[in-house]
Amino acid sequence: MRFFTTVHIFLLVYIVAALVWWGLSLEKQNKQLYDQQLSILKIQVDSMQQPENYRQQLDALNHTRSLRSSQYIGEGATFLIVILIGAVVVYTSFARRMLLSRQQNNFMLSVTHELKTPIAAMKLNLQTLEKHKLDEDKKRQLINRCILESDRLNDLANNMLFASQLESRQYKLTREEIDLSELVQDAVTEFAGRYPRTFSQDITDGCTIVGDSMMLRMAVNNLIENAVKYSPSPAPIDITLARSNSESVIRVTDQGAGVPDSEKKKIFNKFYRAGNEETRRAKGTGLGLYITSKIVSQHKGRIIVKDNTPSGSIFEITLPL
Repeated sequence: MRFFTTVHIFLLVYIVAALVWWGLSLEKQNKQLYDQQLSILKIQVDSMQQPENYRQQLDALNHTRSLRSSQYIGEGATFLIVILIGAVVVYTSFARRMLLSRQQNNFMLSVTHELKTPIAAMKLNLQTLEKHKLDEDKKRQLINRCILESDRLNDLANNMLFASQLESRQYKLTREEIDLSELVQDAVTEFAGRYPRTFSQDITDGCTIVGDSMMLRMAVNNLIENAVKYSPSPAPIDITLARSNSESVIRVTDQGAGVPDSEKKKIFNKFYRAGNEETRRAKGTGLGLYITSKIVSQHKGRIIVKDNTPSGSIFEITLPL
């Protein structure tokens, strides 16, 4: 990137310098041409005997010279503006491509980790079942762990597939009446069974909306999953659903490190994850919040992130009832 920037600036300076040099050369030729025409005029017309004719032709020469100078300046300025616009477009395009390349690299690293972790866990549990004679309770516990890890893989596959469908505009949004209260309650119940965490909830009954139940469930799951990843283990995760005039408000509150103000908008970008993938402790793909924001937008809602006091974040989804 630094090499490209240096070359880019050097070429731009060279082109601008060449343009200025050609402009000065043309203006010099313009002056020489004017001097030649003035000399011919002095030979052909006597300024003493024909002062009016001489003055008229001299004014014409000066006007022609001025027009040529204006033409050189106008064409040069237009060319310079085109060059500058092209340089800005090329630079921003290259910078965007480099940023996307880094994000995709982080995405591949994170996806590799996200895939390997549950696969390794399931393999270990299955090998334990194969090699050891265990009582029924222990077998059930290991089988349940395999089911939980398979759920993680399923969520990851769904996020990747849905992100691809969003990009290609292949997903068709369905419209049906949904009991949002039941949907959020089911999501909390599922995560309480999957993770040994404390999930507190305050869900208002009877919140009904029109939308795509699968998409909305994915959005709620992504927020809860995000809270689980970034909250310390003993800290509870709060999920609430409330009415506010003609809207329903879902809040997922964690007690993690929080989101800096400078990144509150960036975290909803595709592949965006703060820091370096190889040193970041909390793993992920950078797709969850991006997908959630797209789902909320398609349901004519809005999503924001706020600071939790004293630490953590509050992700808030507002949907029309």
